[in-house]
Amino acid sequence: MQAALKLILEPVFEADFKPCSYGFRPGRRAQDAIAEIHLMASNSYEWVLEGDITACFDEIDHAALMDRVRRRIADKRVLALVKAFLKAGVLAEDDILRDTRTGTPQGGLLSPLLANIALSVLDEHVTAAWATFGKNAQTRSYRRRKGLPTYKIVRYADDFVIMVAGTRAHTEALRDEVAAVLATVGLRLSEEKTTVVHIDEGFDFLGATRSRMVRVSTLIGGLSTMTAA
Repeated sequence: MQAALKLILEPVFEADFKPCSYGFRPGRRAQDAIAEIHLMASNSYEWVLEGDITACFDEIDHAALMDRVRRRIADKRVLALVKAFLKAGVLAEDDILRDTRTGTPQGGLLSPLLANIALSVLDEHVTAAWATFGKNAQTRSYRRRKGLPTYKIVRYADDFVIMVAGTRAHTEALRDEVAAVLATVGLRLSEEKTTVVHIDEGFDFLGATRSRMVRVSTLIGGLSTMTAA
């Protein structure tokens, strides 16, 4: 039943999802997200807000999520099935069925799509801000010369970074803004694990360290291979 629901819902929401989202989407890979980060870091986006969402799949607010689903789905039967899935509970290792009052049950075929529907609230917020920075690179560059930041999000499921062309202060200021947006769907930023770093310091994304040094090392390795060939 979940697989059938996914076949129905995914094309509808794919039409709305933003290009900055890469996780659990057809035709998109982790390597694509990493490539975008490398491209931005090479073009003055050198400050990074590395976001960590506390227990994302466990804490998504059902009411907020269903509100977002209802914006695109009018069929009450489909809505009832989605709600039933969210409320079905989880059978734990001790064979006890536990209620799921919040969150999307991990392991469910529909959970990644529903998580993306909830987390797209952040994609939409940052993308809307990006649209105000100018229509092209020239106008965004002019904005930065006036001391104003530009920034963009790259997200893979609940793992995301916001790349900022600006200062540490500009990047730090985004932390509370992001927290407020996530709170609308019942989610929280981890105070300890959400950090602001410069690209030279390096940061973790999808289990790997990204930094200027990594990019230089990769380039040197590629040139060495070409020379040897």
